[in-house]
Amino acid sequence: MQQQHFHSHAGLMCRPLSPEPSMVDVDTALRASAYSGRKGGGSKGGGKKSTPLEPFDPSAHAEKEKAEAISMWLVILFGLSVALLMRFYMMPGMDSPQQILWLLPLLTIALIRPLHQLVVPTRFFELFSTGNWVRSSFLYLFTWLALSFALVNPPIADIAAPHLAGAIDIASSEGISDSDLDGRVYEIRISQDSIPIILGLGVRDNVDALNSTMSITIYKVGTMEPIVNETDSVSNISDGKGEGPSPSETFESVDPNDWVRGLKKNTLTGDYSGPKVAPHSEDVSMAWNLCEYGCGPGEYVIHITLVEEGSMVPWKDGDNVWEREYSLVILQSSS
Repeated sequence: MQQQHFHSHAGLMCRPLSPEPSMVDVDTALRASAYSGRKGGGSKGGGKKSTPLEPFDPSAHAEKEKAEAISMWLVILFGLSVALLMRFYMMPGMDSPQQILWLLPLLTIALIRPLHQLVVPTRFFELFSTGNWVRSSFLYLFTWLALSFALVNPPIADIAAPHLAGAIDIASSEGISDSDLDGRVYEIRISQDSIPIILGLGVRDNVDALNSTMSITIYKVGTMEPIVNETDSVSNISDGKGEGPSPSETFESVDPNDWVRGLKKNTLTGDYSGPKVAPHSEDVSMAWNLCEYGCGPGEYVIHITLVEEGSMVPWKDGDNVWEREYSLVILQSSS
């Protein structure tokens, strides 16, 4: 019995312990993974074989780069030539902007490939593909647009005529029940027999609005005598003739919030800049009191012509002209 007990105890003491998991370094794991990949790639149903890279030819690459550089400068010079042609040859023979000024440059895109074929050496031309013609077309288009904008705008030139900043408007009055500006017709509904009408407008230009020539005529349909009939520089008309308040003073006498169409709101910041009729501080604002004792129902016509002359104007006549006619219709509201 003692011997049996001894053997059982000895077996318990001599049992080997389980080995601890061995640590595998990164280098060994990477080698094993590479070996496994090579072994699996050769077996049936293994992964796809990698596509071999095409050999790099430095001389062919250099030729391709030279060809693209020649094409780039050729297209830029072509766009510059077309822009100069439009500005200094076509525009001086016209009275005003015409469709040909943008249609002709767009049609000349078709000349890009023949131009390359004519100018570029054959060994470079043969390297061009469809992608080159598409890129060249866009490069020409943006080059022509950028240079054209530079050549027809200040300080080089000026093709924009002076114009009204925000159509026309009238000052608020107690008797106005409704108003609506639809294009060139401004409809006012009044709840009284007559109301005071102060008509306002603002002249705007990208160079010098004050030195533009303005011709303004305001009359009521059915009458012979015009209410306002002036032709002079914008500066002189706004300053008036010294008889009573000048048009600029009349406009300033109206609070910006008291114009019927309200203030102009900046859609990005949400701020209000000024009345919609003349929102910017550079606008030349003017206003006239149409009826000394109040205006009743009827139609009033406002005819405005603005002319800008100067060496910067590229047209044949040397002037930019803007002309517009508005109708102010006063209606009696139904009770």
